Amino acid sequence: MLAEFNIQRPDDSLRQKAIDKIDNLNKPKGSLGRLEDIALQLCLIQQTLSPKLKHPCHLLLGGDHGIEKEGVSQSPREVTWQQMINFTKGGGGVNMFCRQHNFKLELVDMGVDHDMSSYSAIKDCKIGWGTENFLYGPAMTEVQYLEALETGASLAEECIDEGCNILSIGEMGIANTSPSSIWLSLMGEIPLDDCIGAGSGLNTKGIEHKKQVLAQAVDKFLADYPDPSDEEIIMYFGGFEMVAAIGAMLKAAELKTTVLVDGFIMTACALAATRLYPECQDYMIFCHIGDESAHRKMLEVMDAKPLLSLGLRLGEGTGALCAYPIIESAVRMINEMNNFQNAKITKYF
Repeated sequence: MLAEFNIQRPDDSLRQKAIDKIDNLNKPKGSLGRLEDIALQLCLIQQTLSPKLKHPCHLLLGGDHGIEKEGVSQSPREVTWQQMINFTKGGGGVNMFCRQHNFKLELVDMGVDHDMSSYSAIKDCKIGWGTENFLYGPAMTEVQYLEALETGASLAEECIDEGCNILSIGEMGIANTSPSSIWLSLMGEIPLDDCIGAGSGLNTKGIEHKKQVLAQAVDKFLADYPDPSDEEIIMYFGGFEMVAAIGAMLKAAELKTTVLVDGFIMTACALAATRLYPECQDYMIFCHIGDESAHRKMLEVMDAKPLLSLGLRLGEGTGALCAYPIIESAVRMINEMNNFQNAKITKYF
């Protein structure tokens, strides 16, 4: 394994005490549903019966994909850099939700095919001017893969050093549903056609073309790598922004920090991260199931239950940001609700 992180599952010895505290809040047992599950998870991650949310941060990672040149996306490549610039002006969906929920937003150029150096609000971590076209060979080299992974880890660590204990991650990269679909197919052992959807809005003819292109790419890959490792799959098809997201997720788990997982692309990154280190899933809260047809299959592969189903397919981490108030409610529940004894209410179960 090329990636090296020291990830430990949360100490489970606090579980029963946390369950007892939740069950003794003045409510019918289990009546606050998923809020109770989230509160328990946060207790275990933070190793306390009174969890807190501190300095929430959102990493928005941008990168372009060589496979876009094959017409697999409704959106043209230049939308990546145009949207990244739009984010610097506060005009994106991600900006709105970060402002609403008081997240620090960090814009990062991991591999946008455009010179972003004049925009001081965008952190320059460019590894390349987009990945190579994986229809003809690997999207990135091993050196680039490790650089992207380490960069993502460093970005997460910087947030955590500032006091962050809950991190969300989003992406901006035209055509990144293509590698996500292939990752799901190869790692989840699901037929490729069942993993491919409309992305940013392909019609039926466009989806069929996308299926043909991705099938050809996978056939070539498996001819060259008949028994591929998970990291070979990640490197061959992934984007720089996606690998950086994996690195950020793994570092957050190593540092016992909660990770909010957004829609199809970020769930693909979470799937890849858990294939490398299964323990990291204990630190993830899955926030939203989107309209991409294979997203439900991906969540099922991970046995993950999303909090929201709002029909979102914007990306940028917007589904994770929308779910944040629910997580805040879970924290308020365990910290602010009275218990039966103090409220002098008969405990009836």
